[in-house]
Amino acid sequence: MAVSRRTFMASALAGSAVVAVGTQWSRTAEAAVVPAASPAGDVVGKVTVGYQGWFACIGDGAPINGWWHWSQNWGQSPSPTNNAIKAWPDMREYTKTYQTAYSNFGNGQPATLFSSYDQQTVDTHFLWMQQNNIDTAALQRFNPTGGEGPTRDAMATKVRSSAEKYGRKFYIMYDATGWTNMQSEMKADWTNKMKAHTASSAYAMQNGKPVVCIWGFGFNDANHPWDAATCLDVINWFKSQGCYVIGGVPREWRTGVGGSRAGYLGTYHAFNMLSPWMVGAIGNAADSDSVYQNINVPDQADCNANGIDYQPCVLPGDLSGRQRAHGDFMWRQFYNMVRVGAQGIYISMFDEYGEGNQIAKTAETQATTPTGSGLLSLDEDGTACSADYYLRLTGDGGRMLKGQIALTATRPTPPVATSTGGATLAVVSFRSQVNNLYVTAENAGASALIANRTAIGTWEEFDEVDAGSGHIALRAHANGRFVTTGSGGTQQLIASSTTVGPSETFQLIHNSGGTVSLLSLADNEYVTAENAGANPLIANRTAIGLWEQFTLVTS
Repeated sequence: MAVSRRTFMASALAGSAVVAVGTQWSRTAEAAVVPAASPAGDVVGKVTVGYQGWFACIGDGAPINGWWHWSQNWGQSPSPTNNAIKAWPDMREYTKTYQTAYSNFGNGQPATLFSSYDQQTVDTHFLWMQQNNIDTAALQRFNPTGGEGPTRDAMATKVRSSAEKYGRKFYIMYDATGWTNMQSEMKADWTNKMKAHTASSAYAMQNGKPVVCIWGFGFNDANHPWDAATCLDVINWFKSQGCYVIGGVPREWRTGVGGSRAGYLGTYHAFNMLSPWMVGAIGNAADSDSVYQNINVPDQADCNANGIDYQPCVLPGDLSGRQRAHGDFMWRQFYNMVRVGAQGIYISMFDEYGEGNQIAKTAETQATTPTGSGLLSLDEDGTACSADYYLRLTGDGGRMLKGQIALTATRPTPPVATSTGGATLAVVSFRSQVNNLYVTAENAGASALIANRTAIGTWEEFDEVDAGSGHIALRAHANGRFVTTGSGGTQQLIASSTTVGPSETFQLIHNSGGTVSLLSLADNEYVTAENAGANPLIANRTAIGLWEQFTLVTS
């Protein structure tokens, strides 16, 4: 596309002051909670991440056959003089990588990049979503009728596969930017190609309908030239196909000024959900507070009055612009969007290394960026941050949205998770008394723990780690992560945590008959082999019975 979303919003900002839009709303009005237009589903009550999936490398087998979005000239290897990114990904978990023309990392390792076209890359990304309780991914789909089309088609299939594998949801998010024949071609693309993906169990549904998002209607620039009637026709067509339709709209959609074309309010109101764009419009916590007061609060009121769900945008900040403030900028947005009563939250974006707004794992220090590249790492402001920090921050924001943790303006997520437990006391396995089968970290730890194995292998082994005060944590040999019950002990046990906190801490109870039970410190309830072992383990029992007893096997 000729003009990026960020470029457009930054230029539009010059023509309209953030603090001048809308009416000043009091906290009294803010507190007047109105029920959501829709019940909880795969976007309402959930966190959605924008997923580009648009990075390719020469030699990866992709039809586009170029360094897609890594470099300015896709035919040549990325280098300091042929660069299209603002941040370098953390490369430690990709099994297939591609050599660039950058100098080696500061630690001497070669400067390699990943290709989104490799299924392992997409699997890795969706595993990170699962491990951090990120619910839904919106796959970006730009005009697919040109040379990029075959690669984009393949990416939809890869995303579907990964979403199914890791229990995430996904939906198609059309970006109309620069799409000349959008009105007819978008409909044809849905009918002939993308609609088939709604057959997947992983395709996002809301109100019993497949979700589709259209980004770009009503933006006041040459790359979005359509009149209101044309856009309304497309919205109504998708609704006639039985879809729940989200609109990625200008920040000023409600007022029709600045970045929004006038006369579009009826078109905006035709969407089932509205998701105003914020990249390039805010850059610090004060900006977020101003937008909350002058835009988000009246936006939410308008949506409530018109039976529309509201999905405001939250962004980590442009790393190259030093906006992140080690997570404080992003958390302030989470706080504001939850207190405004938003029905969902849209994260801009998961893998947007080109604009520096990615939450996906990113180089922690200059030791894992190419020497002389000029690219910043997550510690740019002097605060050390782990590569997965913004994934963890997003997970906590999602928990606040869902009411699993209280509304708080204080960021609960540490930039570096410091507690990984103490010494390893033993290597253990657990055999459930109810079905005489061993507990396994299913799917190499990507799925919940369940007692369904007849023998002990790597997936059935756990490090018993000293968690202090006589408590333990369990680190799965399947993936090296700690078993967690989720915030407040609300989810099935899964080996997905990199740190030890209350949700990863258990008391090992030795029963009189020689068996053991596990008491979760997150909710003070016992772990059970649910449904006589047929369902995954969960900590939700107040007393010990047969389902809560295990034989402890020590290696």
